[in-house]
Amino acid sequence: MQTIKFTSTIPNEHQFVVELRKKVSNYFKQNNLSPKANDKMVVKTIILLCSYLVPFVILLFLNVPLVLAAALVVLMGIGIAGVGMGVMHDACHGAYSKKHIVNNLLGGSLYLLGSNVLNWKIQHNVLHHTYTNISGFDEDIDDKGPIRLSENKPLKWYHKYQFIYAFIFYGLMTVTMLTNDFTRLHKYHREGLLKSQNKKIWNEFVKMLLRKVTYLAIIIGLPLLFTNYTFWQILLGFFIMHWTASIILSFIFQMAHVVEGAKQPLPEINMHVDWSVHQLNTTADFAPNNKFLSWYVGGLNFQIEHHLFPNICHIHYKNIAPIVEQTAKEFGLKYNIQPTFRSALLSHIYRLKELGKLN
Repeated sequence: MQTIKFTSTIPNEHQFVVELRKKVSNYFKQNNLSPKANDKMVVKTIILLCSYLVPFVILLFLNVPLVLAAALVVLMGIGIAGVGMGVMHDACHGAYSKKHIVNNLLGGSLYLLGSNVLNWKIQHNVLHHTYTNISGFDEDIDDKGPIRLSENKPLKWYHKYQFIYAFIFYGLMTVTMLTNDFTRLHKYHREGLLKSQNKKIWNEFVKMLLRKVTYLAIIIGLPLLFTNYTFWQILLGFFIMHWTASIILSFIFQMAHVVEGAKQPLPEINMHVDWSVHQLNTTADFAPNNKFLSWYVGGLNFQIEHHLFPNICHIHYKNIAPIVEQTAKEFGLKYNIQPTFRSALLSHIYRLKELGKLN
């Protein structure tokens, strides 16, 4: 796979990086804090995991009415999205703990969604974080079916209406991953990305297949064995759970990168910008004062801080965000932030409309 280098000859950009890292490091030293998870994070992990697992246990062993069953599968979707954002995400970045075994165990919570950790780490940690918003490299801004997320992708007539229909297709993200993971694994093998991770295609293919079969056997098979719901009712519940999780996950990630002010540069062998400054240019924060949102989405509303310091647990982002914003302003660099969830959502919708305009 072709690589891109981020090299800047602008002293101001290099000085910004040095100063920012120094200030953030001093924050942890002066407050005698570990940059990894704390006790509050452990409690949060338990709550989020229970919000997914407890409703499932209730569905299995209590004969609840269909209306309540529907509410429980929605809660499962909310729970698994929370686990993905607030637990798995940190663990797969190595930000949850200094111990690899803890990160690996909690990162494996992605299997509760029927997805694959190796694929996620390559797609997210390697491609998205390294080449943020660069078309052809960052898969997060690749076309999602009929949705155009990059200004550097071909424009079709139907994209004019994507700001309306996008929300339907966003809900299919995690369901399609059940099968798309296989084609994606092959793609990464073809591009040499598996080799760079010291992984072999057939080993990973077999492990992925076994994990997905096990997941489906539990999430669909157990309700068939232990409940009186019909196969079609169980399948509908399965879809509702995934659609709920997908809508939440899609919105949170899109509102950090496909919004007004987030650049989408064309790929060049040398980007002529410092990598950290590139993260500022392509990323946005939103709703920094919404405590519940920050708690639930795993600090991903502080996306700038996450991209600059992916190895720091999100529990600390709110406190280092003012340091990042102040330092950026000191060096004359843009710090893109939307004050509320609503303003960020509207900014994303407006960006979808812009990306769908026929010139």
